[in-house]
Formats: sequence, structure tokens, C-alpha cells
Amino acid sequence: MQRGAIRILASLILVLALIGGGFMGLATQEWERKQTANESLVAATAQLQDERQRTGEVDRASRAAVRQAETEAKGKADEAGKAMADAVKNADAQAAKAGTAAATTGPTKPYDGPIPASCAEYSGNQAAGCALTLEMGFGLDQVPCLVLLWTKESHWNTAAKNNSSGAYGIPQALPGSKMASAGPDWQTSAETQIRWGLGYIKGRYGNPCGAWSHSKATGWY
Repeated sequence: MQRGAIRILASLILVLALIGGGFMGLATQEWERKQTANESLVAATAQLQDERQRTGEVDRASRAAVRQAETEAKGKADEAGKAMADAVKNADAQAAKAGTAAATTGPTKPYDGPIPASCAEYSGNQAAGCALTLEMGFGLDQVPCLVLLWTKESHWNTAAKNNSSGAYGIPQALPGSKMASAGPDWQTSAETQIRWGLGYIKGRYGNPCGAWSHSKATGWY
């Protein structure tokens, strides 16, 4: 009787051991699954952080590029503004110098209208003519005469052509090819035509008002 009880007890212990082992195996598998899931989560989190970091670096680089472009644009605008201011200052200085000379020698001015305060009162080719008149050493009092003269001759059109005589350009040079002495672009450049015309006026009539006086008296200059 005692031996039978022992065998039964041993069998129960074996069954319990098998059951316990099965539970342990299941627990181990569950732990391994959780461990794998945790590792996957950690890897995904690291990848997400890496992508966010790269995106942040790209954003910072983009913002830096925009700031650099804005800085360069502002620098160019400042340079252009300074250049314009210098040009205006230079024109004013030339006008003052020419005005002093005119006051000393007395202008030839068969013109009783208003005298411009500066070349800013003109635009287009007339503004260029005003600036070049000052550059040639004439005063602002000569500019209205030049405007009247070349308005009559060509309306300040670089391509104006007299079909009868063949005179060409803003100053109506005859022939137009004479203006090549002022530049190879004499057929299209207002500056080249104006430079040549002012040189012609200075050599033949002394100043624009002298040329305008002759034109009014004779119909040509």
C-alpha cells in the first residue's frame, strides 16, 4: 500500500513537471516575441529620429540659402543705389561748374523760357542729351536750346532720316556715316549720336543756343 502511494505521488510530480515545463516554454516564447517587438520598436524610433534630423538639416540649409540670397540681393541694391547717387552728385557738380563758367563769360541764349534745375526734368534721349551737354562743359541754360533744336530736326529719334537730303539720326548728320567718328554703333546708339552732335555744335556754333539761333534764322544748322 505504501509503495503504490509512492508511485502515484511520483506520477503526479512528473505530470506537474511536464505541465510546468510547458508553461515555461510558452512563457519563454512570449518573452521572445515581446523582446523582438521591443527591438523593432527601438529600431523604428531610431530611424524616425534620424529622418527628422536629416529633414531638420535640409530645412536649416534651405533657410541659410534664402538668407544668403537676400543678403546678396540687398548688397547689389545698395551698390546700385550708391552708383546712382554718385552719378547724380557728379552731374550736380558739373552743372555748378558749368554755371560758374557761364556766369563769367555770359551765355549765348536766344531763349527766354525756364531753365531746368537739373537733368531730372527730362527723360529718355533728352535726359541723356542733358547729361552729355553738362559733360561737354556747357551749362544747364544751354539744354533747352538743344532740346528745341533736335526736337525740330528729328524729335530725338535715333532712326530719323531725311529722305530728301539723307541726313540721319538725332542730330541729322549729313551724311549719317560722319557719326562713325564717335562710335561704331552710330546708327542705333543715342549716346554716340548725341556726342557727335554736341561736338559738331561746339566746333561750328560754340554752344547749343548758338546753333538754335542759326537754325531759327536759316532753317538749318
